[in-house]
Amino acid sequence: MNLDQEIKQHFRCAKCGNTRATVKRFAATGTGLSKLFDIQHNVFIAVSCGQCGFTELYNPEVLEGKKNLGNILDLIFGG
Repeated sequence: MNLDQEIKQHFRCAKCGNTRATVKRFAATGTGLSKLFDIQHNVFIAVSCGQCGFTELYNPEVLEGKKNLGNILDLIFGG
């Protein structure tokens, strides 16, 4: 199971408690030359509640670098 699926499976909204989520990745430009040339090298995971729309952003490089993903998801979603 990949990281996006794991996040969706363990999701619980911090605002309303709903367990339905939409998980999307998006890229954004940085500053300086990357902004000037529209080089999108910053990738993030956006997790949105399926009920209230509350959205949180995560850095996949940080999450994928963790050895025990279950513990990280517990910290994020309070499991």
